[in-house]
Amino acid sequence: MNTRTLVVLAMLMGIGTALHFIIPPVILGVTPDMMLSMMFLGIVLFPEKKNVLLLGIVTGLLTALTTGFPMGQIPNIIDKPITAFVFFGLYVLVVKRLPGIAGITILSAICTIVSGILFLGSAWVLFELPDAFIVLFAGAVLPATLLNAIVLFILYPIVKTILKRTKLLKEVHV
Repeated sequence: MNTRTLVVLAMLMGIGTALHFIIPPVILGVTPDMMLSMMFLGIVLFPEKKNVLLLGIVTGLLTALTTGFPMGQIPNIIDKPITAFVFFGLYVLVVKRLPGIAGITILSAICTIVSGILFLGSAWVLFELPDAFIVLFAGAVLPATLLNAIVLFILYPIVKTILKRTKLLKEVHV
């Protein structure tokens, strides 16, 4: 694994963790998961299986450490690696048909919903989440979906340009 790639991925995870602390809870103490945006951005910039695995595990651990959701540690660890590979798989399938920022934005929205379903579903199964699945989905997952799509739409071109100019990104994949 390239040291430059690791540095960029570590920076994205650091930014995602900081955003996770800064963004206030939306409903019922649930914060939209901005770590997903950074994970998706890392996958798009460096789309290799080893990077996806690393990003999924690290994102799961960091969100588990910083979650405000009661008993949300295990669902985060379950959710993030699966979501990372779902995003990667869809990205590989879609990148040739819908290249550019539009495809990435759509994938971000789809995979944020996948992540929310995995997170809330695993919390419901493991900890008998009360019948608030729909409320939590509507109050946290849907706003996070919109926010993640907007964040990637804005950040991807900026980060891609910066990484190309600093020669940290040798080849642009999209």
